[in-house]
Amino acid sequence: MSILIVGTVAFDAIETPFGKTEKIIGGAATYISLSSSFFTKNLNLVSVVGEDFPETAIEMLKTHNVCTKGLQIKSGEKTFFWSGKYHDDMNTRDTLDTQLNVLENFDPTVPQEYQNSNYLMLGNLMPSVQKKVLDQMKKRPKLVVLDTMNFWMDHFLEDLKESLKQVDVLTINDEEARQLSGEHSLVKSAKLILEMGPKYLIIKKGEHGALLFNHNEVFFAPALPIDDVLDPTGAGDSFAGGFIGYLEKTEDISFENMKRAVIHGSAMASFCVEKFGTQRLEELSYEDVEARLKQFIDLVRFDISLEN
Repeated sequence: MSILIVGTVAFDAIETPFGKTEKIIGGAATYISLSSSFFTKNLNLVSVVGEDFPETAIEMLKTHNVCTKGLQIKSGEKTFFWSGKYHDDMNTRDTLDTQLNVLENFDPTVPQEYQNSNYLMLGNLMPSVQKKVLDQMKKRPKLVVLDTMNFWMDHFLEDLKESLKQVDVLTINDEEARQLSGEHSLVKSAKLILEMGPKYLIIKKGEHGALLFNHNEVFFAPALPIDDVLDPTGAGDSFAGGFIGYLEKTEDISFENMKRAVIHGSAMASFCVEKFGTQRLEELSYEDVEARLKQFIDLVRFDISLEN
C-alpha cells in the first residue's frame, strides 16, 4: 500500500503574536508528508521547487520515508513563497505576500511507479492541476482525498466542482464550507456539498475541532486544548496527513474507522501548532504521537447513565 501526496513544497515567512520567522520550509505537501510519515513508510511526493530550495530540506523529507522522485526542481527558477501575519485570536490572518514562482506553470508529472498508489491526497492546489494528477493514475485509488480553499472557489469554482465529482473525501474549513454551499448552517452545508460528489466531508474548525459527514451520519472530534499555540500554519495539512496516513496504515476506509482517522489527524495538528513551521513535526517520535492520542481518549471519555 502507498500514498501519493500532491501539493506545494514551499517557503513561508510567518508572524504571529508570539514571534516571527524569516523564510522557512513550508507548503501543504510538506506538512502532509511529515504528518503521514508517523503511520506509513510508503509516501510518494509530486510537487515542484526552484533551484533555491535547499538539498537539506529534501534530505529531511527522505529521512521521513518520503520518496522525492516526483519532486521537480526547476533550474533558474524560484520556489513558491507565502508570507502571512496572524491576528491575536490566531484564527484569522492577513496574507502579506504571495510569489507563485515555479507554481505558476506547474505541470505535474506522476512517475510510473507512483501511478498505482492506493491512496491519493490532493493537497491545496489549482483544481485543474489536481485533475491532471487524477488523469495520470493507472487505476482509481482506493481513496481520493482533496483539500481546497476559498481562493479556488473565488476564481475557479467550475473547475473545482468538476474535481469534486471524482473524489471520495473533501476537507475544508467552516468558512470555506459556507462559501461553497451558500449556507450558514454547517449541517445544511454538508448536505449540499455531498450532493456535489464527495462521499465524505470533513469540516475543520480550528481550535473548535472537526466534523466528519457522510450522507447519513455525522461525527464530531474536539481539538485538544494546547498550552501555547505559536503558529497555526500547516495545521490543516497536518490534520490531512494524519487522517490519510492512519487510513493507509489500517487499510480500512469505513466510516467507523474514519472517525479514528479524524482523531489521529487532530492529534497531528495539535503538534504542528506548538512551534513555527515544520519544526515540531520534524522532531516528533511515535511515542510522542501515542501519548498525544491517549490525551484525546482521556479528553472525550465519560460515563453516563440514562434512565427510562
